Amino acid sequence: MEFLLYTLLFIASFLLMEFVAWLTHKYLMHGFLWKMHKDHHVNNKGVLEHNDWFSVLFSIPSFLCIYCGLEYNYPLASVAGFAMAAYGLAYFLVHDIFIHQRIKLFRNADSMYLRAVRRSHRIHHKNTEREHAQSFGFLIVNKKYFQQAASNSLFDKKG
Repeated sequence: MEFLLYTLLFIASFLLMEFVAWLTHKYLMHGFLWKMHKDHHVNNKGVLEHNDWFSVLFSIPSFLCIYCGLEYNYPLASVAGFAMAAYGLAYFLVHDIFIHQRIKLFRNADSMYLRAVRRSHRIHHKNTEREHAQSFGFLIVNKKYFQQAASNSLFDKKG
């Protein structure tokens, strides 16, 4: 029974992170923290961006949940922390490696879902300004991007 509870908490925490990421991206990164996030919206030739500091910042709650849960024998906190870390890993793999190709892996990965994710992100990056951006989500993609992705291949250069 405990395993089921921990599994459900892990899944719920992972999914909740999508909404936390959406809110953070829309209201903080495109809000008062735009100065840190702006370089992500311009073509940056370097390996690192100021925007990468967000991953360090966002890892702190995950680490604290894992540490405190293990240290004080509160497994629910640890499970939530591991779910946050798993979301961070998914974000890194999909966003940094698959979408932006910061590390040249998964170049030929193709599915309707991956095409929709890439298209949604491409729409977000069409706007290089703080205001008027759209598509702030990451793993949950609006159905219109699935429809658009259905008509084009992953490697199509159209927005």
